[in-house]
Amino acid sequence: MNNLGLVGEKLGHSISPAIHQFIFDYLKINGIYSLLEIDKKDSNNIIEEIEKRDITGFNVTVPYKEKIISQLDTISSEAQKIGAVNTVVLKNGKYEGYNTDYFGIIKMFEVIEVENKICYILGSGGAAKALIVALHDLKAKNIYVVTRDINNKNMIKEKFSYIDMISYSAIEEGDILVNATPVGMYPKIDNTPISENDIKKFKIAVDIIYNPRNTLFLNLAKKHGLTAINGLSMLIQQALKAEEIWQNKELPDNLYDELLKFLKGEN
Repeated sequence: MNNLGLVGEKLGHSISPAIHQFIFDYLKINGIYSLLEIDKKDSNNIIEEIEKRDITGFNVTVPYKEKIISQLDTISSEAQKIGAVNTVVLKNGKYEGYNTDYFGIIKMFEVIEVENKICYILGSGGAAKALIVALHDLKAKNIYVVTRDINNKNMIKEKFSYIDMISYSAIEEGDILVNATPVGMYPKIDNTPISENDIKKFKIAVDIIYNPRNTLFLNLAKKHGLTAINGLSMLIQQALKAEEIWQNKELPDNLYDELLKFLKGEN
């Protein structure tokens, strides 16, 4: 039995159990994927909470992607570069951490030419850090991180010396604009992280939110002729990479298309 799950604080909106159950059924794996809500007061003891439930692998979501690192035995190279972990596997008695968000982002950007492009990332959390490293590895010309979190500003700049940290009032014209904040996510779907006038300054808009599929941010982008990409592709790709880590094998190439159809209600 594969006993897997998602660790976070508030998980009622998550569709991860449906995604992983689909993978289990497709690959004929005997498994269960549970939502594992952990209160912030217990966040220093996530591994202890996991061991109580006999979990052998789990995903990590906000606000614990950085908190979990000090509780693991090892972390992978991409997780080290990013400073955040979203996938953990128990192997030979050791807890190993990975960042499959990074691989999901790389896959998501396969349909976009990133090299030599000016990129703006809205937000400075764990997902934003994965975006920073992925866009840098894809040879973006400039990466601007837009944040209101002044306390986080110097720490991020110190870790990623190749980026510029700016305020929302300093957004200028660029090529790719990525929303890595939760603004616009269900149920507060009438919000957008930046103004329509700022969105118009770009050619491509990417929102890592997947619920709703078309956020107000993306609808405004499409209104002004931008290429608009939602977070569904990244969500699927990071989940597939996590399963490859847990199952210790490559998954069939067509599984992405099957999952996409399933999530779009086309199966």
